[in-house]
Amino acid sequence: MDLLINLSNHRPKVQFITPMKPPTPPQAHEIDLIVKSALQEDLGTGDVTGRLLPDQAQGVARIVCREDAVICGRPWFDAVFQQVAPQATIHWKVEEGSRVGANTLLCEVQGAARALLTAERTALNFLQTLSGTATATRRLADLLVGTRTRLLDTRKTLPGLRVAQKYAVRCGGGHNHRMGLYDAILIKENHIAAAGSITAAVAAARRLAPQLLLEVEVESLVQLEEALAVGTPRILLDNMDVAMLHEAVAITHGRAELEASGGIDAHNLRAVAETGVDFVSLGGLTKHVRAVDLSLRYTPAA
Repeated sequence: MDLLINLSNHRPKVQFITPMKPPTPPQAHEIDLIVKSALQEDLGTGDVTGRLLPDQAQGVARIVCREDAVICGRPWFDAVFQQVAPQATIHWKVEEGSRVGANTLLCEVQGAARALLTAERTALNFLQTLSGTATATRRLADLLVGTRTRLLDTRKTLPGLRVAQKYAVRCGGGHNHRMGLYDAILIKENHIAAAGSITAAVAAARRLAPQLLLEVEVESLVQLEEALAVGTPRILLDNMDVAMLHEAVAITHGRAELEASGGIDAHNLRAVAETGVDFVSLGGLTKHVRAVDLSLRYTPAA
């Protein structure tokens, strides 16, 4: 019988080897919808290659991380098997959000051979992509230890994976900026140009949605002064060098939260933080994704 996506309510038995306190993941229904879509694009009408395997064959799939990494994406990995192989048993060896070294065994999945190999690629795609985001975030967050600056993500995420990638940022020790265009107001250069001025744009924002976080992007110290004059609570300092950031912090003198963004990477992140800004936002956390090297090896059941 050909293997199709199983959307039953049965869940695989997941064994957590060590108690853990990872960031709170998205709601299960959100994860299930993303996983269903990912499986549909891979399976289509069914796994043709999977038909080569005996219908009753059982086995064990072992997932190994081939490099140092922060592991993230277990809820999505589990959901793939929940939909394809609801009778499978997953034995995790590491915690969500934990750092691992090269050649670490992450988990073992026991179940029907067809189901394990059908689910393999999609499950690994989620795990390696989200682990890549978490790993990159952790490396940069480590550079901020000892400062008051928090590392933020942006909306520059892979289409359809924003919720997942922002969760991965939290797993890596970063913090989330706004989720989308609906939960905060960020007035950027084009909004300012359309409105006529920072003052006009801020006034319109306060009339429209006074309950939302309001932030204004500025590109000069003159614009900073205007944003401060109208009481903007958070100001994004766009593409300012370290010297200019020092000056902006001195001018602001605690009257608003300051976020630095643009032209920042591992080489200058610490110097930017030491200017005294409250936040640094980096689109590269979720935009420049390098998947972690994972391997799945299947062994037939004895």
